[in-house]
Amino acid sequence: MVELRRMLSFGIPDVALGLVLGFIDDPRDRAAISLVCRAWHRADALSRQHVTIAMSYATGPARLARRFPSLVSLKIKSKPRAAMFNLIPHDWGGAAAPWIAHIAAPTPPSFSFDLLRSLHLRRMVVTDSDLSLLLAAKAPILLSLKLDRCDGFSTLSLSLIASSCRRLETLFLEDSAIEEKGTEWLHELAVNNTTLVTLNFYLTELSFSSADLELLARNCRSLTTLKISERDISDLVGLFHAATALQDFGGGSFDDEKGMAANDKYNNFYFHPSLQSLSLMFMGTNEMHVIFPYAATLKKLDLQYALLSTEDHCQLIPRCPNLLVLAVREVVGDRGLEVVAQTCRQLRRLRVERGEDDQGGVEDEQGRVSQAGLINIAHGCPDLEYLAVHVSDITNAALESIGTYCKNLFDFRLVLLDRDERITELPLDNGVRALLRGCSNLGRFALYLRPGGLSDTGLGYIGEHSKSIRYMLLGNVGESDRGLMLFAGGCPNLQKLELRSCCFSERALALAVMRLPSLRYIWVQGYKATPDGSDLSFMVRPFWNIEIIPPGSEPDSDSQAQILAYYSLVGKRTDLPSYIRCIPPS
Repeated sequence: MVELRRMLSFGIPDVALGLVLGFIDDPRDRAAISLVCRAWHRADALSRQHVTIAMSYATGPARLARRFPSLVSLKIKSKPRAAMFNLIPHDWGGAAAPWIAHIAAPTPPSFSFDLLRSLHLRRMVVTDSDLSLLLAAKAPILLSLKLDRCDGFSTLSLSLIASSCRRLETLFLEDSAIEEKGTEWLHELAVNNTTLVTLNFYLTELSFSSADLELLARNCRSLTTLKISERDISDLVGLFHAATALQDFGGGSFDDEKGMAANDKYNNFYFHPSLQSLSLMFMGTNEMHVIFPYAATLKKLDLQYALLSTEDHCQLIPRCPNLLVLAVREVVGDRGLEVVAQTCRQLRRLRVERGEDDQGGVEDEQGRVSQAGLINIAHGCPDLEYLAVHVSDITNAALESIGTYCKNLFDFRLVLLDRDERITELPLDNGVRALLRGCSNLGRFALYLRPGGLSDTGLGYIGEHSKSIRYMLLGNVGESDRGLMLFAGGCPNLQKLELRSCCFSERALALAVMRLPSLRYIWVQGYKATPDGSDLSFMVRPFWNIEIIPPGSEPDSDSQAQILAYYSLVGKRTDLPSYIRCIPPS
């Protein structure tokens, strides 16, 4: 009987349990499994191959290695998301050094990352010394390295990566601040690597030779994703002939300052028929004919950095009936969104970013997005799973339409811009309630309005109807502390909350945190702060780090006080800047 108990766990043999867990990747399912019993907890620990650390200070590398000794892939995030908008002080922290030191250390197998093949660092400070240490230990086995919106390193590290990581399949550097100390890194990569599948240095300022890029494409026959920094697209004709497996291209640019007519300059342009995803920079009216022959096969199109007018969008989008993902700026206008709704019936993801006032026809009176465009999208694109949109006007009816027709929506984000003085209808209480009721699968929700955009009652509706939402950003919502308390009475699964420009008191924020049972992270900017932060003592609890960032700490001189609080198994961090006040866990 004792042996039988050892062999079986809830009627499932250990071997069978291990095999079943191999097919379960969702971290929430994994976490639930690990809580069933000690045997299942151990089975999960031994078979877990990927972990995402949402906050680098929430745990330590030694603790993670003990918990999951078989990790093959690791993703670590650090600086708050607000850092992308220059709202967090540059010296706030986020150093990758402690993690990399442990990953590279020659420690006993039970406490190391010996099996690690893939490392993804996001919003972290990574130095050349860090990367040198990492590569000394992991270069022969490293398959994927992603430095995502990171800073602190130079092209010297890229040369080292290129020369030492001969099996590398993914090198991702998008939107990272990289100091340029020579341009040899791409040539090194081209001559040393034949396995690369993904190379991404999009939205960086890295210089490169078109010949080196073409050599890379000829040597890496499996290259399917290539995203680069700015380079005139006419210089890349040889690259596109060489990259026969390319499916996803981003970057490049259009520039007719050389005195050639656009139609002549790009006449010999060529994309391989395998291309399915395209992101081109500074493409204007005279250049968009370049993608017409390939438009019908595109599944993803990013026009956020194009210089197109509303009319241009209306001419281009009808040629792209098979799009699943579309990213544009608000210059697309309501008329452009109507064309999207009529053409792209299979669309899964739509992003409408704020436009620059002096770029790409944004000043066109049609280049505004309002409730009319949203209603058309809701009717025409019922399979949407992601919708992020900046609007100049909005009504409850538009939000109700989304709730009625977009039943598959998982991620919804809406920002109400402050360009127009008059908004057709505020507050949006009923529209928000209808959207949340209708889109019952929502897991992420962001709503950034204006003062008066959502009443206390509407904030209560969000709490009541957000049973599945795990991440939320709210800006300019509510009228008083009462609304925050109504909100906190719901949201049973909310793990991450960001609040901006709200009217809540410090005490109300602290009490709300204590009422949200699943909350693991909160960032607040703009609240009624006490001089010494004393009211935050109401949310002191075990394993809960509270950091207070005083006004004036971030680049914006008109900044407001901020609160950052998060669960941590390792206590107060050791690299806290002197100007940040920390309230330690109880």
